[in-house]
Amino acid sequence: MALSGYEKAAIFLSIVGEEAAAQILKNLDVKQIGKLTKHIRQIKTIDKVKIDEVLKEVNEVISRGNMLLGEDFIKKALLKGFGKDQAEKILDMASEVSPIDSLRWTDPRVLANFLITEHPQTIALIMCFLEPSQAAEVLVSLPEKLRADVTMRIASIERISESTIRELEEVLNVHLVKLGKGEGMKIGGIKTAAEILNQCDRNNEEAILKKIEEQNETLAESIRQNMFLFDDLVNLDDRSIQLLLKEVTTDELSIALKTAPEALKEKIFKNMSQRAVQLLKEEMELKGPVRVSEVQKAQQNIVKIARKLEAEGKLVLTKGEEKIAV
Repeated sequence: MALSGYEKAAIFLSIVGEEAAAQILKNLDVKQIGKLTKHIRQIKTIDKVKIDEVLKEVNEVISRGNMLLGEDFIKKALLKGFGKDQAEKILDMASEVSPIDSLRWTDPRVLANFLITEHPQTIALIMCFLEPSQAAEVLVSLPEKLRADVTMRIASIERISESTIRELEEVLNVHLVKLGKGEGMKIGGIKTAAEILNQCDRNNEEAILKKIEEQNETLAESIRQNMFLFDDLVNLDDRSIQLLLKEVTTDELSIALKTAPEALKEKIFKNMSQRAVQLLKEEMELKGPVRVSEVQKAQQNIVKIARKLEAEGKLVLTKGEEKIAV
């Protein structure tokens, strides 16, 4: 039987080893990683015939025999590529018993079209089960009048009862398994709402928060306190700035700093060599005017890198004087 594309990819990742596989996985989206993870976890050994078939397609030669794979391999690769917290999330999403697994691989726009006819509370409950990046795409795909309402409901949710889970099963027509007995499941809350808004572009983020503020100023402020924005990078210590700069390209940094406060620019320049600062400033000048949307995208990408480093325990993100949970 011919190998599928994902089977070939799983074999190739095993051949290049954990270090290289980790670097490859970092450049894939969550949906692709989830599907690859499922295939790799199902493989125990690979015979040489299949290895040769894959290598033939990439014009390489290998003389190795069977290779051991499975659970240990994918866990180590994901840990090296993403850190403990994100690796565990991806493994959970790839598990056969993962809650509402099918929705996590669904295109956000398709999911939004499905949810639009549901009650805002149902939408909020379902979005609590999604990854923040996917939930953010669903949120901005909803009608504008629904966005703030749904976000407020997410922020107000603390636990979902078993009876509500059963109702969601009927709505989604999927099986939510092993969610625990008696106590229900803890989901949602202000942190979840903040994480989702962190993944939205700045315009949608501010519009939604403004609507929430009109109805509940205290809730809006609580959500803001749990969000981390590009301008908050000024609160990082020098060591953390240096770690972050190692992960960011000059091109992206030159765009992100276009609208940055002077204090943040000085903080960045202070932690670079004179030559690097000169090159960065030249790059900023050469680029000339840049669309605001491009600046926001670059800033959001850098914040994502900072959040990833925080999840790996390499730095602490702060908002003002206070540590925030991300």
